[in-house]
Amino acid sequence: MIADMLSGGFTDAPVQSARAFREILEAMARPGTIRRVEGALPPAPLSVAAGVTLLTLCDATTPLHLAGRCGAQAVKDWIAFHIGAPLFDAPDADFALGHWADLQPVNRFRIGQPDYPDRSATLIVERDVLSDDGPALTGPGIQLRTHLNLPEVQAFHANRALFPLGFDTIFTAGNQIACLPRSTRVEVI
Repeated sequence: MIADMLSGGFTDAPVQSARAFREILEAMARPGTIRRVEGALPPAPLSVAAGVTLLTLCDATTPLHLAGRCGAQAVKDWIAFHIGAPLFDAPDADFALGHWADLQPVNRFRIGQPDYPDRSATLIVERDVLSDDGPALTGPGIQLRTHLNLPEVQAFHANRALFPLGFDTIFTAGNQIACLPRSTRVEVI
């Protein structure tokens, strides 16, 4: 148990976190594109991509909410050792990690304020698979349109209607990530 908590982090943190940050940045700048990340081996049920995302974007000053199975004790111990992020209830978290059903209702997460839209939550949504089929995505960072298998459409329509407020989403599956910023329009064709 203790060995699981101590292992699975970056072995060369400066290099691995820089590479991972670049991949996350590219995914956020080009919504719906699927990118690969590596370097972490978090405990089950977290994916490699979720672990890499946490190691890259969170630290001891980042309020984190763990939902459902992602709140397993092994995950909490791993986060405490490798990241030190404090665990918070949903309304107070900067980041929330879980499967889509466990994160519901998503309107409980911070969406920012008119004078500070950046004070919103980022949802890290674990998926079984990421694929380039599903609803069409348009907006900033997308040349014409792209597609991504989303867990639903309505919540993302409602989130886009709040722009420039709203939450941003990072989808993770295996070693893959894809992002859906609040500025992206989701269309069913």
